[in-house]
Parts: sequence; structure tokens; C-alpha cells
Amino acid sequence: MLQEIAGEIAGKIWVALSENGELTGKELKKAIKVKSEKEMFLGLGWLLREGKIAAVEVEEDVVYSLK
Repeated sequence: MLQEIAGEIAGKIWVALSENGELTGKELKKAIKVKSEKEMFLGLGWLLREGKIAAVEVEEDVVYSLK
């Protein structure tokens, strides 16, 4: 069940980053309309593990982008 959710959210993250370029965690959460950060992190973990996105710490936030 969690794998299905992670895959679905990963797809939403991919689309959001494709359409908007770089997004902070807060911007990304708003763009993909998830209930919790936990769900967002499932999708992010999926994409990071696959090497599809980059995550860079900027000041006190993390900025995500497609590779």
C-alpha cells in the first residue's frame, strides 16, 4: 500500500517540478496538495533513490529540482 502511495506522490512531485522548476519543501507540498509532509517525503525518497531529482540545502530550507 505504501509503495503505491509513494509512486503516486512521486509522479505528482515530478510534474510539479517539471512545470515550476526549483521548489522549496513548503512550495512543493502546496503544489502537490498532500495531506502531510510524511506523504511528500515518501515521494521524495522514491525520486531521490532513483536519482531523478536533486535536493540542495539553501539557508534553512531544502530546494528540490529535476536532474
